[in-house]
Amino acid sequence: MAECGRRALSLLEEARSRYESLQISDDVFGESGDDSSENPFYSTTGDSNSDNYTETNPDDARAGETRGQNCGPPGSVSNGQAQEEGWSDSLQDLSVPHYQDTHGPTQKMPATATAMDFFQLFVPDNVIQNMVTQTNMYAKKYQERFGSDEGWTNVTLAEMKAFLGYVTSTSVNRCESVLSIWSSGFFSNSSIALKMTQARFEKILKYFHIVAFRSSQGGSQGLYKIQPFLDSLQQSFASSFRPSQTQVLHEPLIDEDPVFITTCTERELRKRKKRKFSLWVRQCSSTGFICQIYVHLKEGPGPNGLDTLKNKPQLHSLVAKQLCQNLAGRNAIIFTGPSITSLNLFQEFEKQGIYCCGLLSTRKSDCTGLPQSMLINTEAPQQRGQSHIKMRGNMSIINWYNKGNFRFLTNAYPPTKEGVIIKRKSGEIPCPLAVEAFAAHLSYICKYDDKYSKYFIFHKPNKTWQQVFWLTISIAINNAYILYKMSDAYHVKRYSRAQFGERLVEELLDMDDCSPTQ
Repeated sequence: MAECGRRALSLLEEARSRYESLQISDDVFGESGDDSSENPFYSTTGDSNSDNYTETNPDDARAGETRGQNCGPPGSVSNGQAQEEGWSDSLQDLSVPHYQDTHGPTQKMPATATAMDFFQLFVPDNVIQNMVTQTNMYAKKYQERFGSDEGWTNVTLAEMKAFLGYVTSTSVNRCESVLSIWSSGFFSNSSIALKMTQARFEKILKYFHIVAFRSSQGGSQGLYKIQPFLDSLQQSFASSFRPSQTQVLHEPLIDEDPVFITTCTERELRKRKKRKFSLWVRQCSSTGFICQIYVHLKEGPGPNGLDTLKNKPQLHSLVAKQLCQNLAGRNAIIFTGPSITSLNLFQEFEKQGIYCCGLLSTRKSDCTGLPQSMLINTEAPQQRGQSHIKMRGNMSIINWYNKGNFRFLTNAYPPTKEGVIIKRKSGEIPCPLAVEAFAAHLSYICKYDDKYSKYFIFHKPNKTWQQVFWLTISIAINNAYILYKMSDAYHVKRYSRAQFGERLVEELLDMDDCSPTQ
């Protein structure tokens, strides 16, 4: 019995050692408490709540029954064709070239740096001043067309910062309406309400703009009112931080607040319009820093012809190329969900020095060129941890069983090396190293989503460009906190994410005498 305990502990220590070698750090989670010290190896089971990364066995079984046991997904090749095209059970070792970049913050922030200093790495004064200029221009043109507004005076830089602070406060207090600040209800806040009257805030909200008028050159169609800000934000993300070798392409968790959904009336639900855009990100899987964002409008024209695409795998493939266009030649490893994973995309990325590891789905993935024998379920019972691998060149397709069949496509990890998934109840489950790496990195990003999505700005405007603006501001604040956690300033004042948000609001409102709630 003691021997079994020592063996289990040894496996756990080996797994943790590999996990640390992947450069994953829980430091980013701040106030996460016990959760950040738990065993990081989660099983990629079919009952996970992340639809982007999982594939349930019952659905696969139904798909197999529909297509028949000898027929795989569209585009896949039969066993004979697979052999002819080079897919083989003979496995070879491979090594991914060394990462061609350093990782971490690009500049050392002083120990005296404030929350505002970190935020202004991404949204500096000149960007806020442009909001001032554009808002005043829009107000002037609006009043020339519809009549003067007696209560309006041009907004100043200090007022615009306070305006941003008021809306940002909804991410800390989690209130649906920013106007609750001036009310007498539960979400009222008399300390910050005194910095600006409700009437003045509503005037700024009425005229607020990033780009007041459409350029004669057209711009980015539906996003022209926010595109300059998005471009500036992208540049600041890239210039402030270099990600680690392992990165994830996915849609972050930006759904409606579940507490609101369960408590609101059916009429309120009908009134809430569905988002007309989707947001994709490239995220450093060792820190959670979001390196690049891509906004896709679901309706209307869009850049690069993405609006004309109805085939989701093709659309998501083009989104992936947009997100990875700056990674060529760096030997980065990209983790992808089923809608992005495809043989053609991974081969194209490999030519650019980008390596991939992705979860496959017979329903969501483009399975063109993959062997059918690896994509259909066998009737023979399988044991947990059992795997079957085929290889062609540097590309491996993995069929791994764990309460259901899970399939992976990768050229980033050698198929000859084994890993382990460790669960508290089930113990250790053997798996190929690629599966262990995928589970470790994706579970880390899921933890990031679960915790940091709590601090997205709750203000929900009707206009799409404004929704995108406040969402990206939320991402910028989360990124600012990650840089703060990695700086000397954190060792001086160890703010949690909530305290960091409170302090940022106070600094935007120029309230020097305030300190965050403990």
